[in-house]
Amino acid sequence: MTDEIRLTGIRATGFHGVYAHERREGQEFIADVALGLSLVRAAETDDVADTVHYGELAEQVAALLAGEPVNLLETLAQRIAEAVLAHPLVETATVTIHKPSAPIAVPFGDVSVTVTRGADARSGR
Repeated sequence: MTDEIRLTGIRATGFHGVYAHERREGQEFIADVALGLSLVRAAETDDVADTVHYGELAEQVAALLAGEPVNLLETLAQRIAEAVLAHPLVETATVTIHKPSAPIAVPFGDVSVTVTRGADARSGR
């Protein structure tokens, strides 16, 4: 059985994109993160040490959104998934990156990229 911790709408200004103006001016990026893990021990002990502290994780995700620029949302999502999987309790990580102000020439509501990675990614398999 896998339980889930889900964080939605983590926001930060980042400088990601393939165009020079995106890297110069920046824009808001939004991340949704779902962690698959067992929460049985945490429920039994009622101790935050037996789970993933979602407040700290949110800060880590926001720092990556605002951090070193990349060209692609795919790369940013992968970086965040890797950070989530660095927590030893996490079995799977699903990360969606939203870029609501993407330079798209037609009206649109949102553009997003979602990646799902498993703990086996930690070992490079």
